[in-house]
Amino acid sequence: MPALSALSHRLDRTIVIRARPATVFTFFTDTPRWASWWGSGSTIDPKPGGRVLIRYPGGNEATGEVVEIAPPERIVFTYGYTSGKPIGPGESQVTIRLEALEAGTRVHLSHEFADAAVRTEHVQGWRYQLSVFGSVVAAVVSAGAADLVDTWFAAWSEPDEAAREQMVRRVATPDVRMRDRFSLLDGISDVLPHIAGAQRNMPGIRLQRRGDVRQSQGTLLVDWVALGPDGAQRGTGSNVFDLNPDGLIDSVTGFWG
Repeated sequence: MPALSALSHRLDRTIVIRARPATVFTFFTDTPRWASWWGSGSTIDPKPGGRVLIRYPGGNEATGEVVEIAPPERIVFTYGYTSGKPIGPGESQVTIRLEALEAGTRVHLSHEFADAAVRTEHVQGWRYQLSVFGSVVAAVVSAGAADLVDTWFAAWSEPDEAAREQMVRRVATPDVRMRDRFSLLDGISDVLPHIAGAQRNMPGIRLQRRGDVRQSQGTLLVDWVALGPDGAQRGTGSNVFDLNPDGLIDSVTGFWG
């Protein structure tokens, strides 16, 4: 195994995930969550000296051990392949550091190698793996997305002003933005009177989600239908919802037809 001083070639990559550091870090300490972004059968013992096992979907395995762990900010572990190629166990080192942002968490990855060619071989691997990582973390943050969206739509037909405000505040940030053909709104204080105006001008109209919520990296794509008091369809469209790191609606962009 090369000495750490010999690991002179470093791969650096940074991503931003719409989740809090405490949530992101659980994917380094909880074995099912660790496996969710590496592959079924992957495990981690989150303590110095603890074993790291990665089982890629294609059957290849990598192993290592935890060198350092400081929740929810930093984890360091060694990394190498059980086959010994292109590097054996303990022959490289991975450092992942989390930085809290208003928008979520910036993930800083550094992977140190003794050989430049091996470093180059791992560039696309980490580009892909961190994308998967961001996706599985976002899926946890948006686990209640269907209820979130349904509550947002239901608020548009809620006749009671206090109940309507409570519904919107439960699912959206105070500064929520909304953009569509008839809306250019900033903040709940702008959204609520706009809903009231829509009810006056389109009495009895109800919005309903149509189909499943589609989620990608904290952004939701949702189809909807507008129904009249008689249940007849009056319009259709799609909304794009962006969630904040706590899983609340931060912005809504609507498309009609």
